[in-house]
Amino acid sequence: MPQENSLFHPSSFALSPLFTRLAIVLQHTVKRELPKARVSIFLNMIVDDYKFLQIKDATACINQQVNLIGVVVETSAPKQSRGTDLFCSVKIIDESWPLGFHIKFFAETRAKLPYVDTLGDIIIVTHVVVQTMGSEVVASFKKRSSSFALFEGRECSGKEFMPYKFSPNYKPRDQDKKFITGLRKWCMQQKVKGLNELPSFKDIKEGKRLNLLCKILHICEVKKNEWMLFVWDGTDTPPLSVEAKLEDEMENPLPLDLDPSPLPRDILCTFPAVGTVLRIIVDQGNESLGIKFLKTNKWVKIISVKCEIRASLWRAVLMPFSRICYLPELDTSVVQRQRLYNERLPSTWGRMPFTCFPWPSYITETEYPDVPFVTLMNVLTHEEVTYKYRCVVRVVAIFPWRVEDFRSPSGIYRLRLTLEDPTARIHAFLYAEDGTKFFGDFDSMDVLREKRDMLLGVPEEDKSQEVQKVSRNPPWIQCCLKSYYTDKSDVWGSRNFRIFDTTFVG
Repeated sequence: MPQENSLFHPSSFALSPLFTRLAIVLQHTVKRELPKARVSIFLNMIVDDYKFLQIKDATACINQQVNLIGVVVETSAPKQSRGTDLFCSVKIIDESWPLGFHIKFFAETRAKLPYVDTLGDIIIVTHVVVQTMGSEVVASFKKRSSSFALFEGRECSGKEFMPYKFSPNYKPRDQDKKFITGLRKWCMQQKVKGLNELPSFKDIKEGKRLNLLCKILHICEVKKNEWMLFVWDGTDTPPLSVEAKLEDEMENPLPLDLDPSPLPRDILCTFPAVGTVLRIIVDQGNESLGIKFLKTNKWVKIISVKCEIRASLWRAVLMPFSRICYLPELDTSVVQRQRLYNERLPSTWGRMPFTCFPWPSYITETEYPDVPFVTLMNVLTHEEVTYKYRCVVRVVAIFPWRVEDFRSPSGIYRLRLTLEDPTARIHAFLYAEDGTKFFGDFDSMDVLREKRDMLLGVPEEDKSQEVQKVSRNPPWIQCCLKSYYTDKSDVWGSRNFRIFDTTFVG
């Protein structure tokens, strides 16, 4: 039974004298014949309309109806059940059970399911049935007999005891206010595990499972029952080493992205120009996650995703046990992420990658040191076809890779560089006089090779192994880019980029 000082002690309730005497008589009647735990369960069945159980006690009430109140720490997106219903899961905690306890909800429509505004809100459920599912003990919400109500986890003047979402058969009671108040105070005093463990994209690590707080920008079905989510949180993913042979750029070039097909320009133009847009893969084994019910332009908490690296680009993978929970615009964590992004934008150097501060490497210079930097996403989505830009990028590949082939037999530079920053990868050409300005006009292949290796981040000890697969870490450099088109009848489709007015100074 709960302790005397617990929020859930029966003495906290105003029972009628007749009902109180009945409960006492029953307690004395059964306590001689039943173990203490069974007495507790028996009494809970009798006074279930007047008593909440702590989660710890509820886990012992297998196949019994219980009433619970708890703090929501996790929810799942609506999914299709094996029948005609939709279902979702809500994970709650209280002072007795910080590990978390799942409640399964079933309903004919999305509108009848509990839509949690903010993790940390409080939920009341009545007449739910405690059951075992495999090795886990859960509670099941019964459509006909159970009820629920959701309350804000923080006090809100004038509305602190009014549920913002509830089932039709929920009946509010004055005594509920005491438990809501108690849980709010407890939650404020405790560092509730799971509510604030939300690393940003800049902190992700390969192979680790983590929770992400991000905004869904776009969803596309890449093939039947396989989906890709495009998510963003305003920060930059860490730059990655390039694991590839220099010669691979001829037959197996680094891809510009991980998308099965290039995104249309009108979709790209809806993406923020600052911060990484992370791709999340949802394969055929995870249709039950309810991806087709997700909405774009919504902030979500994605629980337990795995971060991977493909072609030196970050991506995440939803696991079968991953969960997605919507968050409101006024959620504290959302407001903080949005504020940090809004503060970054107007800064003079706000469009520089996080990891190049206070300044990119000094191996290149441009003719326009006072022009503000822009991101490659700015370049891709600029409203004019032809324009000039100044960017901070990494050179992750060069074609052709042999310095002997950088120039044509007539001595004209003709190179294609693969540039990246946290927002995008593009191909940019270095041609003719722009190549001469960049590398200089000389005949020494050794000097040219040294400059190439510095651009590509080839380690000093591996510079003599051109055909070997080595791990490269290209430096951040500044350069000027200009966009142009080659076909007047298809200016956007024939749009290319070229480096100009940039010099390698070593």
